[in-house]
Amino acid sequence: METEFQFRKLMNQPCTRTIDLLVIHCSATRCDRTFTGADIDAAHRARGFSQAGYHFYIRKDGSVEGLRPLNLVGAHARGYNARSVGICYEGGLDVNGKPADTRTAEQRASLRKVVAALHERFPTAGILGHRDLSADLNHDGVIEKHEWIKVCPCFEVRKEL
Repeated sequence: METEFQFRKLMNQPCTRTIDLLVIHCSATRCDRTFTGADIDAAHRARGFSQAGYHFYIRKDGSVEGLRPLNLVGAHARGYNARSVGICYEGGLDVNGKPADTRTAEQRASLRKVVAALHERFPTAGILGHRDLSADLNHDGVIEKHEWIKVCPCFEVRKEL
C-alpha cells in the first residue's frame, strides 16, 4: 500500500501548467485480471505515445502510481490534455468484458483522496469522467448516455466526486 510520504511526493510534483480539469478514467480492463502501471505504459507506447498518458493510476489494492509527471501534458482526453490531469483506475469491465463499476473499496477511498489533494492544489479545476467530455449532440446542455463516445469511467463522477 502507498505510504503517506510517497503519496505526498506524487501530489507535490512541480507543475507550471494551468490546470482547470481533473479527468477520471478506467483502464477498460476486466476486473478478474491484473493490469499494472507498466502495462498501461506499454499499451500507450504501442499506440505511439511517448509514455503512459495518465498522470495517476489507482490499483485494485488502492495503491497510487505516478505514471506521468504533472508538469507534462497528458495524453488521455483529446482536446483537454493541455489543461488537465488524468487519473485512471484499474478495471472498468466485469468478468465478461462488459462496462461496469468494478472499483474496490480501496480504489474508491484512494480516488477520493487523490481528487481531494489535486482539487486542493488546483481549486478551480472541474472534475469529470472521460465520457462527460463527449459532444453534446442535441445541444441541450447535458451530455446524456446516448451521446457518450465511451462509457469510461463506468460511474457517475459528478454524483460521487
